[in-house]
Amino acid sequence: MADDKIDAFLVLRSGGRLLLGRDRIRLLEAVAEHGSITKAAKAMELSYKTAWEAVDAINNLLPTPAFVTRTSGRVGGAAEVTAEGRRLIAVFHRLEDHLTKISSLIAEEGLEEIDDAALLWAGFKVSARNVFRAEVVNLRRWPVDVEVVLKVSEEHLIHATVTNAAAEQLGLATGRKALALVKAPFVRLVALAEASKVRCNLFRGLVKRRVDAEVHSEIHLDIGNGKTIIAVVQRHHAEDLAIAEGAEAAVTFEPDHVIIAVD
Repeated sequence: MADDKIDAFLVLRSGGRLLLGRDRIRLLEAVAEHGSITKAAKAMELSYKTAWEAVDAINNLLPTPAFVTRTSGRVGGAAEVTAEGRRLIAVFHRLEDHLTKISSLIAEEGLEEIDDAALLWAGFKVSARNVFRAEVVNLRRWPVDVEVVLKVSEEHLIHATVTNAAAEQLGLATGRKALALVKAPFVRLVALAEASKVRCNLFRGLVKRRVDAEVHSEIHLDIGNGKTIIAVVQRHHAEDLAIAEGAEAAVTFEPDHVIIAVD
C-alpha cells in the first residue's frame, strides 16, 4: 500500500562478520542506559562474549573508543559509552532515516531518480578482519610505489605500500581520510625479544582472546586506545611463543599487505 512505511537497514560487514548495524547501536544505547556491559548484554539477550566482540569491532572503526570500562574492571565491571559513541549513535540513526527516505523514493520513482552515490550508504562487505579508520599523514613517492603512513590513533601508525597508479586513483594526500584493511592471516606474531628488529607495523599489547583449532589459532590483541588487532597463525607458532590470554605479545604485517579504501 502507498501509505506503508519502508524501513531501511544500515549494515557494515567485514569478513562475513557484522561490524555495525542496528542491533549493535542498540547495544551501545543499552550500555549507556545500564552503565554495565553485563546488564546491557542481558537486556539485549546476548552473551557477554558476543557483546564484547561487537564493541571491539565498533571501536576499531572510530578515532577514539565508543565504549570504555571504568576502574572496577572489565569482567562484570562498570562501563560507559563515550562522547564518540554517542555521536556514532546519533549519526547512525540519521543515516538510517536517510536510507528510509531513499528506499521510499525507489519504491515510488524507481532507480532512475536516485543519485548513485546515495545508494552506497546501503553498506559494504570486505574480507579483512582488521578494519581501521585512519588519516593519511605522510606519503613518499618512488618511481613505481608510494609509501603511505596512516594515523589510526595518536599512538598507532600503519605503513602501507601502494602503486603510484593506485595512489592517484584513490586521491591520496596528506589529511585524506581512509580505511586501512589487513586480513588476519597476514598478521604474524613476533617474539618480544625480536620486536626491536621490526622496522614498521609493529604493535604490542595484551592478548584478549586466543581461540584454537586443530591447525590454526586466532589471536585478539588489545593494542590500546580501544583498538584490537586479530591474527590467524599456525597453532604451533602460538604455542612456541607461549601466547596466552592476559599475556603481552607483539604482531606485525607487511606494508604491501595493507589495503587502503576511500569513499
